Amino acid sequence: MDQFLNIPKNTLLTALDKYNPWWKDHSYVSPFLQTRGYFNSFKKLVLDSNIQRTIILMGPRRVGKTVMLNQLVSKALKNNQFSPKNIFFISVDDPLYNKTSLEELLNLFQDTSLNHQKNVKKLVIFDEIQYLKNWENHLKVLTDKYPNIKFVASGSSAAVLKRKSDESGAGRFTDFFLPALTFKEFIDFSNKTRRNDINELNKEFINYINFGGYPEPILNKEIQTNIRKFIGQDIIDKVLLRDLPNLYGIQDIQELNSLLTMTAFNSAREINLEELSKRSHIAKNTILKYLQYLEASFLIKRVYRIDDTGKHLQRARHFKVYLANPSMYPALFGKIHENSDNIGNIVETAIFSQYFHSTYFLKNFHYARWKTNSQEREVDMVLVDAHYKPNVLLEIKWSDRHYKNPNTLKGLISMAIKNKLKEVLVTSKTKQGQMTYKNIKIIFIPCVVLCKDVGNFLLEEGGINRDLLLSYK
Repeated sequence: MDQFLNIPKNTLLTALDKYNPWWKDHSYVSPFLQTRGYFNSFKKLVLDSNIQRTIILMGPRRVGKTVMLNQLVSKALKNNQFSPKNIFFISVDDPLYNKTSLEELLNLFQDTSLNHQKNVKKLVIFDEIQYLKNWENHLKVLTDKYPNIKFVASGSSAAVLKRKSDESGAGRFTDFFLPALTFKEFIDFSNKTRRNDINELNKEFINYINFGGYPEPILNKEIQTNIRKFIGQDIIDKVLLRDLPNLYGIQDIQELNSLLTMTAFNSAREINLEELSKRSHIAKNTILKYLQYLEASFLIKRVYRIDDTGKHLQRARHFKVYLANPSMYPALFGKIHENSDNIGNIVETAIFSQYFHSTYFLKNFHYARWKTNSQEREVDMVLVDAHYKPNVLLEIKWSDRHYKNPNTLKGLISMAIKNKLKEVLVTSKTKQGQMTYKNIKIIFIPCVVLCKDVGNFLLEEGGINRDLLLSYK
């Protein structure tokens, strides 16, 4: 029997060329010309020589992380911040290297015939790092051992990356989250920034819901015609069939897929854990575990219920699940139209997704539901302060009827009065303006205008200021 052969070192070295074309082409320019809105802040974070930290880039599949890393290299070369031979990119999930430690990968880089000097500053990028066991400990050691190297790591699993970054990278790692495309970015990518007519914007908003959460379908019309394959097979299936089994050892993929489908169909609706367990025939503890996994992979986001005073329920058995990207809904259940039966919930999902880059908003957003005189009352989005006191109330409507009939906003008005708030915000389909009802100022803003403004605000300000929600005066 022939002796089993290991992959020789020179083969591993040669294979690195495909990831690092700038080693041979010193005038390399990224073929990806259009950048995400978050690129400049990411570039500044990585290339600022005063920031002595390793950067952890995290985000869902196919939102442009690898492209943004490629553009980062191109910008660093253009600015002469690093020599081409001193920039190293490697995808950790490549079968050739996925059993190789980070330091071994770094040594391979050092062993290339590029005449490396130890004290020269370098840029080293590890893509899809979550597939390497104990990556956080290895990266921490490298960060301390090589102060002349700027390390960047990326991955598609928030919980794994975030938890391990916090545990092992304290003082060494800085996290940067890249969400799905915002509506503002979608408009920019589509080259339709001049379309300020509200009806035209609403048409684009429906397009955004159907295929606009990812860069590729916007730039490739062919993908738009088969968005169910692109999102369903290329994104969701890879998460369910590859990422989650590898990271968490999940065995029953069919059960997990069934739960995702049920929660996706009910995006933006309140879910009762007991009822969900009965309908899905999945144990409650297993459901909570699956939801954690799906949230970790950027497929969903849970939002928890409070009452009209901001008080949490002691047992979190009621919550909303939002799809992290509204385009997942039509990919699973078919194209959305302006008057689709479920359009209200999908619009709410789309608006909620605009805030996904802001940990401040995600941490402090809730929804309120309570009973008054045996009647259910609800407010879609409530921003609370550090003491869980409601200070911003936002009601999502894909309709103009409330503009002339503010008396229909009973839950919103009563919660504002109870919490002594002077203003509330209500979205509409086309109407913009304000009125006073029961001494409460109601600010109406079209959904598309709110989405565009949130996108601008998060890109420019970092999303840590609540005033955006009450700036329409």
